[in-house]
Amino acid sequence: MTSIPEALLWCLSAGTAAAVVLAALSIRAGRQRADLRKRLSTAEEQNSATLHSNTELTARLRATEAEIRHLAGTRLPELTLALAHPHVPVPGLLDARFTGSETDQALNAVLEQVSDAITKERARVDAAAQSTLRGATTTIQALLYQLQTALQEMQHRYDDPNVAQDLLNADFLNEQALRRIQATGVVCGAWPGLTREDSYLAELVVGATSRLRGYERVNISNQLRDPIAVVARAVEPIAITVTELLANALHHSHRELPVTITLQQGNRGASVIVDDYGVGMHDDEIKAAMELLSGDEDLLLTQLGDPPRSGFAAAGQLVRQYGFGVHVEPSPYGGVRAVVYIPGDPLLTVLDESAQPMSVMAPLPHRSAVPDRSASVLPTGSATPPPAAAAQQPAPAAQPAPSYEAPAQQAEGELPRRRRRKPVSEPDESAARTESAPERSPEETGTRWAALQRGTESGRAAAHSEPPRSPEGNA
Repeated sequence: MTSIPEALLWCLSAGTAAAVVLAALSIRAGRQRADLRKRLSTAEEQNSATLHSNTELTARLRATEAEIRHLAGTRLPELTLALAHPHVPVPGLLDARFTGSETDQALNAVLEQVSDAITKERARVDAAAQSTLRGATTTIQALLYQLQTALQEMQHRYDDPNVAQDLLNADFLNEQALRRIQATGVVCGAWPGLTREDSYLAELVVGATSRLRGYERVNISNQLRDPIAVVARAVEPIAITVTELLANALHHSHRELPVTITLQQGNRGASVIVDDYGVGMHDDEIKAAMELLSGDEDLLLTQLGDPPRSGFAAAGQLVRQYGFGVHVEPSPYGGVRAVVYIPGDPLLTVLDESAQPMSVMAPLPHRSAVPDRSASVLPTGSATPPPAAAAQQPAPAAQPAPSYEAPAQQAEGELPRRRRRKPVSEPDESAARTESAPERSPEETGTRWAALQRGTESGRAAAHSEPPRSPEGNA
């Protein structure tokens, strides 16, 4: 048997070892390749995630920039508009993903700071404008009162009817300017600028009517049971309020339609009810009017429109200062009903008709013919009970003079009531008033007109001679 050479054996052994080594190296290389592939795959995934994150960050950055541009270009301008006109909506975020985020909070903080800054600046500028108008209207109002006095003196000085008519027209135009200046000043916080004596409510309403164009369309119905008067400090404020409500009624109704005023008396006060047959007001207009008439909030001139409508605003300022009330609502006649409620305590009193007769221009009251009536709207002792007008007429000696009974018992929380006995001659007087007045001659008419002018002049002179009161004293 042939033996394998030793050299060949060594070669076979070396080849086997090399094969084993190569196999081990191959296995190791495979493992390294697998590890490298795994690491490469992980790196690729990380790279993809990084790219995706960068893409999201870029998109978010672009969305944030868009929100900032939207804030500067749309939201802030709309905010400034909404501060002047509350019905204007302020847009929100462009991208809903920012809702509740830090970006949303930061943008809202910017809106709040801008809103506060604009509100404070508007209030400061408006206060400066009101101060300027207050000074200007006070000066102009004083000049118009002087012009009014001069025109009245000229009416007494010249007897020519044409001149008298021209002077009356000029006086009426002056009254129109005075009314507008007075209302503007009141809106700006000025004092009404005129002090009067205690005045009958019926006379006050007639005087308010005479300040307006179209006064001939106004019908006044006096349903008061007693000669109720407004206390001196509230006469002009209530006259201004009634005038502005009448102006609104006359302006928003056809020139051929009447405007009705009804004077009513209640247990706690008196009311002036103004009804028109005009175009009426929508619900939102009535709501806005009631906000102005309540006087609860401070007003800015920019809230009154362009041009400013100061009528309701002036009434609201006076309501807040003097304590009466104004309410507007749809009228049963299709137009608007405005009610001025005057509380008996402390704004009303009862005057003595024998000592201070009511003007012949005032409408006659529709007083009840019932002998026993309770009509006081005032606290006990606030005024002297009114004597009957017929008590001035001579009465038979057998008839006692009109007397007054003690105030009747009153329920808790109500104003006291007075009861008085009606003189026997009062029905005769009522009948005399209902009779038609005889036709007057031109001379008698002229004499009565001159007497009325002299009475008006003396009344105004007395009002001007009284020292002016400060606004604080009339609030």
